[in-house]
Amino acid sequence: MNFPLEHLENFTKNILLKIGCPENDAEVATKVLLSADLRGVDSHGVARLSGYVRLWEAKRINPTPSIRIVHESPSTAVVDGDGGLGLVVAPHAMNVAITKAKTAGTGWVSVKNSNHYGIAGIHAMQALQHDMVGISLTNASPLVSPTFSKERLLGTNPIAVAIPADKEPPFVLDMATTTAANGKLEILQRKGMEAPLGWIQDKDGQPTNNPYGVKEGGALLPLGGDREHGSHKGYGLGAIVDIFSAVFSGANYGPWVPPFVAFLEPDPNPVGEGLGHFFGAMRMDAFRPADEFKSHMDNWIRRFRSAQPVPGQDKVLIPGDPERELESERKLNGIPILAPVVEDLKALGKKLGVSW
Repeated sequence: MNFPLEHLENFTKNILLKIGCPENDAEVATKVLLSADLRGVDSHGVARLSGYVRLWEAKRINPTPSIRIVHESPSTAVVDGDGGLGLVVAPHAMNVAITKAKTAGTGWVSVKNSNHYGIAGIHAMQALQHDMVGISLTNASPLVSPTFSKERLLGTNPIAVAIPADKEPPFVLDMATTTAANGKLEILQRKGMEAPLGWIQDKDGQPTNNPYGVKEGGALLPLGGDREHGSHKGYGLGAIVDIFSAVFSGANYGPWVPPFVAFLEPDPNPVGEGLGHFFGAMRMDAFRPADEFKSHMDNWIRRFRSAQPVPGQDKVLIPGDPERELESERKLNGIPILAPVVEDLKALGKKLGVSW
Protein backbone atom coordinates (compact mmCIF):
# COMPACT_ATOMS: atom_id res chain seq x y z
CA MET A 1 0.00 0.00 0.00
CA ASN A 2 1.20 3.51 -0.83
CA PHE A 3 1.17 6.37 1.66
CA PRO A 4 1.57 10.09 0.91
CA LEU A 5 4.90 11.58 1.92
CA GLU A 6 3.14 14.16 4.10
CA HIS A 7 1.39 11.41 6.08
CA LEU A 8 4.68 9.63 6.83
CA GLU A 9 6.43 12.93 7.64
CA ASN A 10 3.77 13.93 10.17
CA PHE A 11 3.76 10.53 11.84
CA THR A 12 7.56 10.28 12.02
CA LYS A 13 8.01 13.81 13.35
CA ASN A 14 5.36 13.27 16.05
CA ILE A 15 7.02 10.02 17.16
CA LEU A 16 10.38 11.80 17.45
CA LEU A 17 8.78 14.64 19.43
CA LYS A 18 7.28 12.04 21.80
CA ILE A 19 10.73 10.67 22.63
CA GLY A 20 11.94 14.16 23.50
CA CYS A 21 13.57 15.51 20.33
CA PRO A 22 13.39 19.29 19.97
CA GLU A 23 11.19 20.54 17.12
CA ASN A 24 14.04 21.39 14.76
CA ASP A 25 15.89 18.12 15.40
CA ALA A 26 12.68 16.14 14.82
CA GLU A 27 12.22 17.92 11.48
CA VAL A 28 15.82 17.26 10.41
CA ALA A 29 15.68 13.60 11.44
CA THR A 30 12.34 13.12 9.67
CA LYS A 31 13.69 14.59 6.43
CA VAL A 32 16.76 12.33 6.54
CA LEU A 33 14.77 9.20 7.39
CA LEU A 34 12.09 9.74 4.73
CA SER A 35 14.70 10.57 2.08
CA ALA A 36 15.58 6.87 2.17
CA ASP A 37 12.00 5.83 1.38
CA LEU A 38 11.74 8.44 -1.37
CA ARG A 39 14.96 7.24 -3.00
CA GLY A 40 13.97 3.57 -2.83
CA VAL A 41 16.26 2.56 0.04
CA ASP A 42 13.29 1.20 1.98
CA SER A 43 15.48 -0.71 4.41
CA HIS A 44 16.80 2.56 5.89
CA GLY A 45 13.59 4.59 5.97
CA VAL A 46 10.49 4.66 8.13
CA ALA A 47 10.83 0.88 8.65
CA ARG A 48 13.71 1.72 11.02
CA LEU A 49 11.75 4.17 13.15
CA SER A 50 10.86 1.53 15.75
CA GLY A 51 14.53 0.61 16.00
CA TYR A 52 15.51 4.17 16.94
CA VAL A 53 12.73 4.27 19.54
CA ARG A 54 13.92 0.99 21.05
CA LEU A 55 17.45 2.41 21.33
CA TRP A 56 15.99 5.45 23.09
CA GLU A 57 14.06 3.17 25.46
CA ALA A 58 17.34 1.37 26.20
CA LYS A 59 18.88 4.80 27.01
CA ARG A 60 21.33 4.44 24.13
CA ILE A 61 20.10 7.53 22.28
CA ASN A 62 20.16 11.04 23.73
CA PRO A 63 17.21 12.98 22.22
CA THR A 64 18.66 16.36 23.26
CA PRO A 65 22.38 16.13 22.44
CA SER A 66 24.88 18.93 22.81
CA ILE A 67 26.76 18.38 19.54
CA ARG A 68 30.14 20.08 19.61
CA ILE A 69 33.57 20.30 17.99
CA VAL A 70 36.18 18.80 20.31
CA HIS A 71 39.25 19.18 18.08
CA GLU A 72 39.91 21.13 14.90
CA SER A 73 42.32 22.67 12.43
CA PRO A 74 41.46 25.13 9.63
CA SER A 75 40.27 22.30 7.38
CA THR A 76 39.48 19.45 9.80
CA ALA A 77 37.41 18.74 12.89
CA VAL A 78 36.32 16.02 15.25
CA VAL A 79 32.67 16.29 16.29
CA ASP A 80 31.24 14.69 19.45
CA GLY A 81 27.61 13.74 18.81
CA ASP A 82 26.81 13.38 22.54
CA GLY A 83 24.93 10.13 21.92
CA GLY A 84 22.38 11.84 19.68
CA LEU A 85 20.40 10.45 16.77
CA GLY A 86 22.78 9.97 13.87
CA LEU A 87 19.97 11.42 11.74
CA VAL A 88 20.65 14.73 13.53
CA VAL A 89 24.37 14.48 14.27
CA ALA A 90 25.35 13.74 10.66
CA PRO A 91 23.75 16.82 9.01
CA HIS A 92 25.34 18.99 11.71
CA ALA A 93 28.79 17.49 11.11
CA MET A 94 28.44 17.73 7.32
CA ASN A 95 27.62 21.41 7.73
CA VAL A 96 30.87 21.81 9.69
CA ALA A 97 32.76 20.26 6.75
CA ILE A 98 31.02 22.60 4.28
CA THR A 99 31.76 25.65 6.44
CA LYS A 100 35.44 24.74 6.62
CA ALA A 101 35.57 24.12 2.87
CA LYS A 102 34.21 27.62 2.23
CA THR A 103 37.39 29.11 3.73
CA ALA A 104 39.99 26.36 3.34
CA GLY A 105 38.89 24.86 0.01
CA THR A 106 38.20 21.48 1.60
CA GLY A 107 36.68 20.39 4.89
CA TRP A 108 37.05 17.02 6.64
CA VAL A 109 35.11 15.97 9.72
CA SER A 110 35.25 12.74 11.70
CA VAL A 111 32.50 12.02 14.24
CA LYS A 112 32.34 10.02 17.45
CA ASN A 113 29.60 9.26 19.97
CA SER A 114 26.83 9.06 17.36
CA ASN A 115 24.27 6.47 16.24
CA HIS A 116 22.93 5.08 12.95
CA TYR A 117 22.63 8.00 10.50
CA GLY A 118 20.24 6.67 7.84
CA ILE A 119 21.33 6.59 4.20
CA ALA A 120 24.82 7.85 3.46
CA GLY A 121 23.91 9.59 0.21
CA ILE A 122 21.61 12.24 1.69
CA HIS A 123 24.47 13.64 3.79
CA ALA A 124 26.90 13.77 0.87
CA MET A 125 24.24 15.60 -1.15
CA GLN A 126 24.22 18.50 1.34
CA ALA A 127 27.34 19.78 -0.42
CA LEU A 128 25.77 20.01 -3.88
CA GLN A 129 23.95 23.30 -3.33
CA HIS A 130 27.31 24.89 -2.44
CA ASP A 131 29.04 23.79 -5.66
CA MET A 132 30.99 21.23 -3.65
CA VAL A 133 31.65 17.54 -3.82
CA GLY A 134 30.28 15.78 -0.74
CA ILE A 135 31.63 12.59 0.83
CA SER A 136 29.88 10.57 3.53
CA LEU A 137 31.09 7.41 5.30
CA THR A 138 29.97 5.58 8.43
CA ASN A 139 30.81 2.43 10.29
CA ALA A 140 28.00 0.20 11.48
CA SER A 141 26.98 -2.85 13.52
CA PRO A 142 29.58 -5.66 13.14
CA LEU A 143 27.76 -8.12 10.88
CA VAL A 144 30.41 -8.63 8.20
CA SER A 145 33.22 -11.17 8.11
CA PRO A 146 36.56 -10.23 6.53
CA THR A 147 37.64 -12.43 3.64
CA PHE A 148 38.68 -15.89 4.93
CA SER A 149 37.09 -15.29 8.38
CA LYS A 150 34.04 -16.56 10.27
CA GLU A 151 34.15 -13.67 12.76
CA ARG A 152 31.93 -10.61 12.37
CA LEU A 153 34.28 -7.64 12.58
CA LEU A 154 32.96 -4.93 10.23
CA GLY A 155 29.70 -3.22 9.36
CA THR A 156 28.15 -2.68 5.96
CA ASN A 157 30.17 0.57 6.09
CA PRO A 158 28.75 2.59 3.17
CA ILE A 159 30.54 5.06 0.93
CA ALA A 160 28.64 7.96 -0.65
CA VAL A 161 29.97 10.63 -3.02
CA ALA A 162 27.88 13.43 -4.54
CA ILE A 163 29.32 15.47 -7.43
CA PRO A 164 27.55 18.52 -8.90
CA ALA A 165 26.91 18.99 -12.60
CA ASP A 166 25.42 21.87 -14.58
CA LYS A 167 22.41 20.97 -16.71
CA GLU A 168 22.58 17.25 -15.93
CA PRO A 169 21.48 15.84 -12.56
CA PRO A 170 24.32 15.30 -10.08
CA PHE A 171 26.39 12.13 -9.89
CA VAL A 172 25.42 10.44 -6.60
CA LEU A 173 27.09 7.17 -5.61
CA ASP A 174 25.70 5.54 -2.46
CA MET A 175 26.88 1.98 -1.88
CA ALA A 176 27.52 -0.47 0.92
CA THR A 177 30.91 -2.17 0.99
CA THR A 178 29.11 -5.50 1.32
CA THR A 179 27.43 -7.45 -1.46
CA ALA A 180 24.11 -6.40 0.11
CA ALA A 181 23.10 -4.26 3.08
CA ASN A 182 21.55 -5.96 6.10
CA GLY A 183 18.31 -4.09 5.44
CA LYS A 184 17.93 -6.02 2.19
CA LEU A 185 17.83 -9.24 4.25
CA GLU A 186 15.11 -7.74 6.44
CA ILE A 187 13.04 -7.03 3.33
CA LEU A 188 13.54 -10.60 2.06
CA GLN A 189 12.46 -11.93 5.47
CA ARG A 190 9.26 -9.87 5.35
CA LYS A 191 8.56 -11.14 1.82
CA GLY A 192 9.43 -14.76 2.63
CA MET A 193 12.13 -14.89 -0.06
CA GLU A 194 15.58 -16.50 -0.17
CA ALA A 195 18.81 -14.51 -0.35
CA PRO A 196 20.99 -14.81 -3.46
CA LEU A 197 24.16 -16.85 -2.92
CA GLY A 198 27.10 -14.55 -2.30
CA TRP A 199 25.26 -12.27 0.13
CA ILE A 200 25.84 -14.17 3.37
CA GLN A 201 27.61 -17.11 4.94
CA ASP A 202 26.37 -19.36 7.75
CA LYS A 203 27.96 -19.73 11.19
CA ASP A 204 30.43 -22.26 9.76
CA GLY A 205 31.58 -19.87 7.04
CA GLN A 206 29.72 -21.67 4.24
CA PRO A 207 27.60 -19.89 1.58
CA THR A 208 23.87 -19.89 2.32
CA ASN A 209 20.70 -18.43 0.83
CA ASN A 210 18.88 -18.44 4.18
CA PRO A 211 17.81 -14.79 4.76
CA TYR A 212 17.99 -15.47 8.52
CA GLY A 213 21.58 -16.68 8.22
CA VAL A 214 23.03 -13.62 9.98
CA LYS A 215 20.52 -13.88 12.86
CA GLU A 216 21.52 -17.54 13.21
CA GLY A 217 25.19 -16.75 13.74
CA GLY A 218 26.37 -16.24 10.17
CA ALA A 219 27.67 -13.06 8.57
CA LEU A 220 27.24 -10.70 5.66
CA LEU A 221 29.97 -10.94 3.03
CA PRO A 222 32.18 -8.12 1.74
CA LEU A 223 31.49 -6.74 -1.71
CA GLY A 224 32.46 -9.48 -4.18
CA GLY A 225 31.13 -12.34 -2.06
CA ASP A 226 34.22 -14.55 -2.16
CA ARG A 227 37.95 -14.25 -2.88
CA GLU A 228 37.58 -15.34 -6.50
CA HIS A 229 35.12 -12.51 -7.13
CA GLY A 230 37.13 -9.85 -5.29
CA SER A 231 35.77 -9.93 -1.73
CA HIS A 232 39.20 -8.79 -0.50
CA LYS A 233 38.50 -5.48 -2.25
CA GLY A 234 35.16 -5.05 -0.49
CA TYR A 235 36.87 -5.98 2.77
CA GLY A 236 39.52 -3.33 2.14
CA LEU A 237 36.94 -0.64 1.37
CA GLY A 238 34.97 -1.49 4.51
CA ALA A 239 38.15 -1.33 6.56
CA ILE A 240 38.98 2.15 5.23
CA VAL A 241 35.50 3.39 6.16
CA ASP A 242 35.91 1.96 9.67
CA ILE A 243 39.30 3.62 10.17
CA PHE A 244 38.27 7.02 8.78
CA SER A 245 35.02 7.01 10.77
CA ALA A 246 36.29 5.77 14.11
CA VAL A 247 40.06 5.49 14.47
CA PHE A 248 40.27 9.12 13.29
CA SER A 249 37.59 10.35 15.73
CA GLY A 250 37.75 8.17 18.83
CA ALA A 251 34.53 6.22 18.12
CA ASN A 252 34.28 2.46 18.45
CA TYR A 253 35.59 0.44 15.53
CA GLY A 254 35.51 -3.16 14.27
CA PRO A 255 33.71 -5.58 16.62
CA TRP A 256 33.31 -2.88 19.31
CA VAL A 257 30.82 -0.82 17.25
CA PRO A 258 27.52 -0.78 19.21
CA PRO A 259 24.78 -2.79 17.46
CA PHE A 260 21.73 -1.03 16.04
CA VAL A 261 19.35 -3.56 17.57
CA ALA A 262 18.47 -2.70 21.16
CA PHE A 263 18.26 -6.32 22.34
CA LEU A 264 22.03 -6.71 21.90
CA GLU A 265 24.12 -4.88 24.49
CA PRO A 266 27.17 -2.86 23.42
CA ASP A 267 30.55 -4.38 24.26
CA PRO A 268 31.21 -3.84 28.00
CA ASN A 269 34.82 -2.90 27.19
CA PRO A 270 34.53 -0.32 24.38
CA VAL A 271 37.56 1.13 22.63
CA GLY A 272 35.83 4.45 21.90
CA GLU A 273 32.60 6.41 22.13
CA GLY A 274 29.50 5.39 20.19
CA LEU A 275 29.37 5.01 16.42
CA GLY A 276 31.60 6.92 13.98
CA HIS A 277 31.09 8.86 10.74
CA PHE A 278 33.35 10.72 8.31
CA PHE A 279 32.41 13.62 6.04
CA GLY A 280 34.20 15.59 3.37
CA ALA A 281 33.38 18.70 1.36
CA MET A 282 35.50 19.98 -1.53
CA ARG A 283 34.92 23.31 -3.27
CA MET A 284 35.08 22.86 -7.02
CA ASP A 285 36.81 26.21 -7.51
CA ALA A 286 39.62 24.91 -5.32
CA PHE A 287 40.56 22.85 -8.40
CA ARG A 288 39.18 24.71 -11.42
CA PRO A 289 36.41 27.26 -12.07
CA ALA A 290 33.13 25.74 -10.88
CA ASP A 291 31.24 26.47 -14.10
CA GLU A 292 33.99 24.88 -16.15
CA PHE A 293 34.04 21.81 -13.90
CA LYS A 294 30.26 21.37 -14.02
CA SER A 295 30.24 21.74 -17.80
CA HIS A 296 32.73 18.90 -18.08
CA MET A 297 30.71 16.83 -15.60
CA ASP A 298 27.74 17.26 -17.96
CA ASN A 299 29.94 16.00 -20.78
CA TRP A 300 31.14 13.04 -18.69
CA ILE A 301 27.59 12.08 -17.71
CA ARG A 302 26.23 12.37 -21.26
CA ARG A 303 29.02 10.26 -22.71
CA PHE A 304 28.59 7.46 -20.19
CA ARG A 305 24.82 7.58 -20.44
CA SER A 306 25.09 7.21 -24.23
CA ALA A 307 27.30 4.12 -23.95
CA GLN A 308 26.05 1.20 -26.03
CA PRO A 309 24.05 -1.09 -23.71
CA VAL A 310 24.42 -4.86 -23.63
CA PRO A 311 21.60 -6.93 -25.17
CA GLY A 312 18.47 -6.87 -23.06
CA GLN A 313 19.20 -3.50 -21.45
CA ASP A 314 17.67 -0.21 -22.55
CA LYS A 315 20.35 2.16 -21.34
CA VAL A 316 23.44 2.67 -19.22
CA LEU A 317 22.75 4.34 -15.87
CA ILE A 318 24.74 6.97 -13.99
CA PRO A 319 25.02 6.57 -10.20
CA GLY A 320 21.99 8.33 -8.74
CA ASP A 321 19.68 7.75 -11.73
CA PRO A 322 17.48 5.00 -10.20
CA GLU A 323 17.10 6.83 -6.89
CA ARG A 324 16.22 10.13 -8.58
CA GLU A 325 13.60 8.49 -10.80
CA LEU A 326 12.05 6.73 -7.81
CA GLU A 327 12.00 9.96 -5.82
CA SER A 328 10.02 11.73 -8.53
CA GLU A 329 7.58 8.82 -8.83
CA ARG A 330 7.07 8.41 -5.08
CA LYS A 331 6.54 12.11 -4.44
CA LEU A 332 3.70 11.90 -6.96
CA ASN A 333 2.17 8.51 -6.16
CA GLY A 334 3.13 7.92 -2.53
CA ILE A 335 5.61 5.64 -0.81
CA PRO A 336 4.95 1.87 -0.75
CA ILE A 337 5.15 0.40 2.75
CA LEU A 338 5.04 -3.35 3.36
CA ALA A 339 2.14 -4.60 5.49
CA PRO A 340 4.38 -5.86 8.37
CA VAL A 341 6.02 -2.42 8.55
CA VAL A 342 2.61 -0.71 8.62
CA GLU A 343 1.53 -2.93 11.52
CA ASP A 344 4.79 -2.20 13.33
CA LEU A 345 4.29 1.56 12.90
CA LYS A 346 0.67 1.35 14.05
CA ALA A 347 1.80 -0.47 17.19
CA LEU A 348 4.52 2.12 17.76
CA GLY A 349 2.02 4.94 17.41
CA LYS A 350 -0.38 3.28 19.82
CA LYS A 351 2.39 2.83 22.41
CA LEU A 352 3.47 6.48 22.21
CA GLY A 353 0.04 8.02 21.68
CA VAL A 354 0.55 9.10 18.08
CA SER A 355 -2.26 8.50 15.60
CA TRP A 356 -1.30 6.54 12.50
